[in-house]
Amino acid sequence: MGLVSVEDRQARLDASRNRKMARSAHAYVRGNTAKFYEWLAASPAVKRVPEGPAIWICGDCHLGNLGPLSDGEGRIAVQIRDLDQAVIGNPAHDIIRLGLSLATAARGSDLPGVTTARMIEEMVTGYAAAMTSQSGQDAGPEPDAVRSVRRRALGRRWKHLAKERLEDIEPTIPLGRKFWALSDDERAALKALFEDAEIARTVLSLDGEDAESKVRFVDGAYWMKGCSSLGLLRYAAIIGLRDAKDRSDYALIDLKEAVAPVAPSSRDARMPKDNGERVVTAARALSPHLGERMVPVKLLGKSLFARELAPQDLKLEIDQFSAPEAEKAAHYLAFVVGKAHARQMDEGVRQDWSAVLEADRRGQIDAPTWLWESVVSLAGAHESGYLDHCRRYALAA
Repeated sequence: MGLVSVEDRQARLDASRNRKMARSAHAYVRGNTAKFYEWLAASPAVKRVPEGPAIWICGDCHLGNLGPLSDGEGRIAVQIRDLDQAVIGNPAHDIIRLGLSLATAARGSDLPGVTTARMIEEMVTGYAAAMTSQSGQDAGPEPDAVRSVRRRALGRRWKHLAKERLEDIEPTIPLGRKFWALSDDERAALKALFEDAEIARTVLSLDGEDAESKVRFVDGAYWMKGCSSLGLLRYAAIIGLRDAKDRSDYALIDLKEAVAPVAPSSRDARMPKDNGERVVTAARALSPHLGERMVPVKLLGKSLFARELAPQDLKLEIDQFSAPEAEKAAHYLAFVVGKAHARQMDEGVRQDWSAVLEADRRGQIDAPTWLWESVVSLAGAHESGYLDHCRRYALAA
């Protein structure tokens, strides 16, 4: 594919986003963060949602935004892997968003509503455990879906990443369906960016001398990737490392435009005004394995953030749940989110927030009524919105 104009890019990206969101109700949930907050604000349960401590939250806490991440030193942990919507806000919003994502995945697996109720219960138990855990060993049994992707991550190297992302292990980016040619201005801007030793040092975890003398821009392309972020600037860049020590001779860099979040922030939240800096700051608070490998950058007058794609960085792809696996996944993943929240709180704040969560756990569903009612209300709104989206997509097609 040759050079694609900005106007043509946008039309293709819009069409791709609509197609992806029509694939399933779960895909529609993943690609519709703005609608999530609109429907949550209109939900009868919204007045019951407690105001938790003002901390960094993911803002878009669904299944696809969790997965194994490398810290750059060979250690792997399951953490939040996408912070585009991160704000200093109400942690209850992450809990509700994860609950909706799990409930939608359960419905897509044709599991009964009773299983969904038990998943929400397990979510609260897992999240509460994270508030009190000192060792990080209280996540509960690891779900098969998590175990398999984590094991796959442990054995991955550059050749696996290149073959998966680039379709080849040679240091070029193949233009086609996913990768589009750069304009001359874009190529020049990317090349100049990686001549900055500070950027190279942070993104590639290099020593000072290495960053200044051993980094070179090899190739780049516009990257048609994601769903909710389609339409924003997104680039892939291959960086060559001269005389690389204990690592590949090449690195694949993901550069993504950062824009104002739709997730609501706390009233007096003090966040970086630059959106690239906001995303990186949030990542360092919520997902240390990822945040320490990210850097905010300016490119063509816009704010972006950059990170090296480690071979071990994977997302959770859960197409089908069994009932027992669904409940284990709910507990485990809520624990992961809870640890991301808890590391920002002192002991007193954790205890107070735990007490708020426990106060409303009563009745036949052993989960806070505000959480259950929010998930039920949102599930109905998303199902209706999804069917309407499919109708409009079919008519346009």
